[in-house]
Amino acid sequence: MQNIQRSMLNRKTAPKITDAVEFELTLPSYKKYILKNGVELYCIDLGTQETMMINWVFYAGNWYEEKNLVAATANYLLKNGTRSRNAFGINEHFEYYGSYLNRSCQNETAEISLHCLNKHIHELLPVVSELIMDSVYPQEELDIYKKNMQQRLRVSLLKSDFVAGRLIDAYLFGEHHPYGRYSSLEDYASLEQGELVRFYNKYYRNGRCVIFAAGRLPADLVAAMETHFGHLPIHPSGNVPENKEHPIYPAAQKKYRITNDPNGVQGSIRIGRNFPNRRHPDFQRFQVLNNIFGGYFGSRLMTNIREDKGYTYGIYSYLVNQMQESAIMISTEAGKEVCEATIQEIYREMKVICEEEVDPEELQATRNYMIGGILGDLDGPFQVAGRWKNILLNQQDESYFYHGIDIIKTISPRELQELANKYLQPENFYELVVV
Repeated sequence: MQNIQRSMLNRKTAPKITDAVEFELTLPSYKKYILKNGVELYCIDLGTQETMMINWVFYAGNWYEEKNLVAATANYLLKNGTRSRNAFGINEHFEYYGSYLNRSCQNETAEISLHCLNKHIHELLPVVSELIMDSVYPQEELDIYKKNMQQRLRVSLLKSDFVAGRLIDAYLFGEHHPYGRYSSLEDYASLEQGELVRFYNKYYRNGRCVIFAAGRLPADLVAAMETHFGHLPIHPSGNVPENKEHPIYPAAQKKYRITNDPNGVQGSIRIGRNFPNRRHPDFQRFQVLNNIFGGYFGSRLMTNIREDKGYTYGIYSYLVNQMQESAIMISTEAGKEVCEATIQEIYREMKVICEEEVDPEELQATRNYMIGGILGDLDGPFQVAGRWKNILLNQQDESYFYHGIDIIKTISPRELQELANKYLQPENFYELVVV
């Protein structure tokens, strides 16, 4: 009995708390395969559930379109008809097998994403191949899409946060740059079936593609991918995206006040500036500074403007994730009578972080938060695949991941202050309030 009591936990003594920065993080590896047509397939075989995901990533974002909205529309309507199946039949097929097929279009890339039980993958892959090779873009589906999107845009344009989001991008990159272009009712009205088919033929049927698969992967998955995609006329992505130049022409004016709704009671604030992409040595270092400044709930912006002043429910700063060039963005909504005071507090926090070194305790809390976030990102095969996709599409390797961990653990208050003085000068920021 005495031995049993000695082995029991002493519940009067708190267990040792281990800081997240003390953990050794490991990024699970992938297996890389090359299909007969040269397309790269990255497989991450992880997880305990009988589920899986496949991402087909095409270089078919709006970076490559000649006319606004063609890339996004071509991507969305991929699922709306082939020569042998209509939109209803395609959706019914994927639903019958309890799967989910989604499309998404970004600035440089566009994706087809399949989530399913791994036992059904052989019934689903042929239809995905059919969408890539045999989509026809029926006129009736295009007409429905145009009406729906125009109505959605009319509703969105009444919202100050939507207007602010599109205007700040246009100020930073220029209205004609892929990062700065925004949609209009006229753009949707002018979309034509022929231009969608031409874009699809060039950037999907004969486009550049890379494939990611993650989850409990069937033993014959690579053979199945070879059967259904290895013979297609799609091409490997290559190391460098297609050379298509889009010069940046930022707005000459830095400060804007827009009245979108005269009766509105809330203003949407966006403050931003251009920033290098992920391949720049300052990118990962600035992420630490950004978290201290406004990147999470315990940040300085949140503590000051939400907790102390009560001007907003939430305020964040972040780095925009784009391939060619990034941006530092500060975003919040506040009562219109306190918008100007909110902006002044943002600039005050910039001044403080430039003039004073970060306190070691605050830095340690930020380190723990960031490492904890990465631990969460590695919790499951789909999250791991997302991490690898971000690394590989930005032309990096696994050393990028481990270098980022090292920066989080070792960057000094002095280095952070130098970064702040380099990038957080108020005169370099564009400032927008939409009410």
